[in-house]
Amino acid sequence: MKKLYAITAITGLVMLYACGGGDKQPAASNGEAEKPAAATTEDQKRGVGKFTKVDIPATLDKTMAESGKKIAESKCVSCHKLTAEKLVGPGWLGVTSRRTAEWVMNFSTNTEEMLSKDAEAQSMLELCLVRMPNQNLSDDDARHVYEFMRMNDGVK
Repeated sequence: MKKLYAITAITGLVMLYACGGGDKQPAASNGEAEKPAAATTEDQKRGVGKFTKVDIPATLDKTMAESGKKIAESKCVSCHKLTAEKLVGPGWLGVTSRRTAEWVMNFSTNTEEMLSKDAEAQSMLELCLVRMPNQNLSDDDARHVYEFMRMNDGVK
């Protein structure tokens, strides 16, 4: 019985560690630097959904970002921190440099299909172990939240 408790505890610790935030990459076991992942295709960068081309201006649309902040406060921040730290879902800091607007907007409006078909979304699910619920965001809501994410990432 003690062996079962020990195995359960170790498994739980491994799961907690695997889903902990941060940008640390494991070192290669043979002492060599890890090779970068293969380049993704345009479809992988966009995700799965209707957003195939979103024009993002160089400067922040402050009105849109403020609207996105209100939406995020009511629908997103209970699971996502604005820092890099994971809460239930991954932290948002730096997301606009890691993901395209199309990917973020497809994920936020087409959650179930993204989780079933998009490799990046599936990878995040494996780490966090919780499916993001569909928040029923409109296309405009998704765009406004993305603009808030840009503001959070320091775009002026």
